[in-house]
Amino acid sequence: MFEEERLEPVTAEEQSESQEAQELRELREQLAAANARADENYNRFLLAAADFENFKKRTERDLRRTLIDRRRGMLERLLPVLDNLERALESSGEEQALRGGLEQTLRGFRAVLQAEGVRPIEVEGKAFDPHVAEAIETAQAVDGVADDTVVRVSEKGYTIDDELLRPAKVIVAKREV
Repeated sequence: MFEEERLEPVTAEEQSESQEAQELRELREQLAAANARADENYNRFLLAAADFENFKKRTERDLRRTLIDRRRGMLERLLPVLDNLERALESSGEEQALRGGLEQTLRGFRAVLQAEGVRPIEVEGKAFDPHVAEAIETAQAVDGVADDTVVRVSEKGYTIDDELLRPAKVIVAKREV
């Protein structure tokens, strides 16, 4: 019932062993707590890694679907243009009917490009800008035309949503030196 009280004095060695045992117990408890936290953190890491992989797969799938839908939409808008071109070529051969069909096709193409954010770059009569145009030739500058002015556009340039899609190919005025 009652613990017997020790009558013998505790030696320094016994006291040191008792403190070491207490410290060892505390260290084991700390180690067990640290291991429990490490296990919990590792499990959280595994869950986060799995969530991230699922997120990546879902994002890739959504992006692929968006690109397919966008491409499909653009191609669907191009099909009537193709139909008009085919009708123009099937016309009875009348020059006016053919011209009308080609003009209609051109309007259709321009409408599709405009819907996609594509805009032509207006450079003729303006100072040459190498950021939006490529000089493919030079021409003798005439009176009233400044040096490095675009005098003719060989191939139109285009932007898409204010970014260069294709530079214009131009002929630039140069004064002979």
